Amino acid sequence: MTKICVFGAGAIGGYVGARLALKGEADVSLVARGSHLAAMRARGLTLKQGGGTQVVHPRVTDDPKELGPQDYIILTLKAHGLAAVIDQLMPMIGDNTAILFAQNGIPWWYFHGVGGPYEGTRLESVDPGGLIWNRIGPERALGAVVWQAAEIEAPGVIAHHYGDRMPLGEPAGEKSERAQLLGKLLTSAGIKSPVRPNLRNEIWLKLWGNLCFNPVSVLTLGTLQDLATDPGTRRVIRTMMDEARAVAEKLGISFAVDAGERMDMAAKVGAHRTSMLQDVEAGRPTELDALLGVVIELGRIVGIGTPGLQLVYDLCKFRSRQP
Repeated sequence: MTKICVFGAGAIGGYVGARLALKGEADVSLVARGSHLAAMRARGLTLKQGGGTQVVHPRVTDDPKELGPQDYIILTLKAHGLAAVIDQLMPMIGDNTAILFAQNGIPWWYFHGVGGPYEGTRLESVDPGGLIWNRIGPERALGAVVWQAAEIEAPGVIAHHYGDRMPLGEPAGEKSERAQLLGKLLTSAGIKSPVRPNLRNEIWLKLWGNLCFNPVSVLTLGTLQDLATDPGTRRVIRTMMDEARAVAEKLGISFAVDAGERMDMAAKVGAHRTSMLQDVEAGRPTELDALLGVVIELGRIVGIGTPGLQLVYDLCKFRSRQP
């Protein structure tokens, strides 16, 4: 049976792990910590979804050494937490282990498998010093775009709010055997995971909203609906989106929607407070560099100016340092 470890089994990781465990087609283990881990050990993992409640009992631990080499590791930590867990991952990495990186923003492996003049370029904003690239290696990487929203309602209890898509792909775009097997297992478990030949387009589609709405929400305290409908914030966000689009298109990205449609997508989510705003208010590190700093870095790489993005980045960086 295929061995899958979900590392960082918080809200999204817990949801993915619970769906896989419920289906029972893979040998599933979860790495978590603190009260969440203690609750799962004592009572199992509870998933609330679609008006129903289900409990599963996958293997859970805070010590990856107990698990041994895996066929797949699904990493659901936020991007800024990846470098800190490399040593913990090593006991689970065998010769053929693939790692699905399910983070928001531009991934550290972005320039692996793209060909052309930027092939192999390292991104300092999301992988300082190339630590992840050098220690894990981009050849192990699979990418994913997480379109779900979930939260830890209580220790050991995951509440799924919306979304059932998590497309994945190889950095070079091939429909490899390892990508197709993982996509099949996730889809069978109720998480629609088609293997995309160009996952970067979908990465940018999600990022296009996140890089604007998240930092602007930190500066204004507005919800997605507020920011997408107020004329002033809508103008700021459109300016940011225009700059980001210019960078993306220079890298060969095509967008399936225009800026107005992408803002309307965010408005439909409703009075949702972004995760970045919640992180700042809780005094936690944010995804600012993975969502916005990296786009500014990409702009420098391709020779596109991003003054609007830089302005919002600088203000948000300052705000995130305040109590």
